[in-house]
Formats: sequence, C-alpha cells, structure tokens
Amino acid sequence: MKRVHDDIRIVYRDDDIVVVDKPAGLTTVRHRHEAAEFGKRAQRFLPATLVDVLPALLKSKRAGKGAPQIRVRAVHRLDKETSGLLVLALTAAAESQLGRQFRGTAVERRYLALVRGKGKTERIASHLVEDRGDGRRGSSTSGGGKYAVTEVRLVEDLGDNSLVECRLETGRTHQVRIHLGETGTPLCGERIYDRPVHGKPLPDPSGFHRPALHASHLAISHPRTGKRLSWTMGLPDDMARLLKQFRAAE
Repeated sequence: MKRVHDDIRIVYRDDDIVVVDKPAGLTTVRHRHEAAEFGKRAQRFLPATLVDVLPALLKSKRAGKGAPQIRVRAVHRLDKETSGLLVLALTAAAESQLGRQFRGTAVERRYLALVRGKGKTERIASHLVEDRGDGRRGSSTSGGGKYAVTEVRLVEDLGDNSLVECRLETGRTHQVRIHLGETGTPLCGERIYDRPVHGKPLPDPSGFHRPALHASHLAISHPRTGKRLSWTMGLPDDMARLLKQFRAAE
C-alpha cells in the first residue's frame, strides 16, 4: 500500500540543509504539546511526520550502512494538508541561522491558491488572534494579536473561482487561509476559515478534498555561505486537475 511519505521529493540537499516538496496529508513535525501529551512510547502509534521519515530517506542517498545518524530540524512548518516547499536544517548552526531568517524578512515565500469567488490583487494586513470569537483563529477587531501581512496577486480569473498567488511578509499560523477567507474568497476545500464569525460556511461547489494551497516558491540565504538560493515548484497533481476543471467549465 502506498504511503503519503512515499511522495516526498527531495529538491535540494547539502551538508547544512535539505529542501523538500512535501505532499498534502503529511504533518511537518510533531507539536510540542502533542509530544508532551503522548510521551515517547505512545508516539510510536501516531502517524509519522516529515521529520520522522526524512532521515531514512536522506540516509538511503548516502553510501554504506555505517553512515552517521542524520538529525533533521524543522525551522518552519506547512499545514498537514498544504503541499509544497519546505527547508529543514541538518545542523544546529543551520537551524539557528535559518531561524533568524524566518523571524525576520530574509525569507521569500509564495503560495498558489485556488479560491472561491473573484480574487483580486491586494495587500491584506491584520492582527491575528487564536480565538476571533467563535473558537477559530482570525483577525482581531478589538486590538492585540500578532501582526500579519499577505500580498495577494490575481493570476487567473476562472469565472466563479480564481487562481491567486500569495506572498508572505509574515509567517503566522494559518495566515493565508485566514486572510483569504476573511476577504470573501476562501480556499476551495477550506472547512474552517470559510465563514464569518458565528456565520454559515460559504458554498463550495468544487468539492475539493483539502484546502487548495501549495507552497510554490521559497528563497533563503544559505545558512553557512550566505549565497542566495531559490526554488519553485509547480502545482501538485490534485490542484492541477482542479485548475483544469475550472478552465474547462468557463
């Protein structure tokens, strides 16, 4: 039986970092609260994460059984159901340096998204809180929260739907999903940020099985050499099929 981590693609690797194209359906790394709740023994019964399975994939690329154990360190995350580009550190020094880049503005991240409704080119800025009033993350209307900025660019008008590109100025949890939902163009397949506070979900005729979001572009400065590196990854098969379906319906 095929496993979701069989679809992991290693895009780039050196002694300091590895860049992968993560498939949808795979968690990046176990959250601390989850690890504490279950403990080391019980974690064996939880689904494997990207950080769990990647060392074996990287080791298989090297010669010999005596190759040293590889430790993979997550410096940022993609949601479980979001596909696309991720960089992970292979050394403590790379982890520290990349962490500084992600906390600042040195990293460039762009996402492709298929949304319901008429997408438009705009800059979305708000302060995000963990509970906007209905148990969901969202933008605060009463102050507080973490400042978040998403630059949205309309790529293609598809009639009742749109293909947009989102560039992150900040990297908050669920930022793109929240911002797109709050502007009335939630992701196809979105089931959380697809409604106003205490309101009903917006219609989603697409029937898509996950939030239609893909991390398509990533650029960093190499943590050891300082060289600027960038990678671009096209839509995964499921989103490409949905885009084709939308184009055919016009």
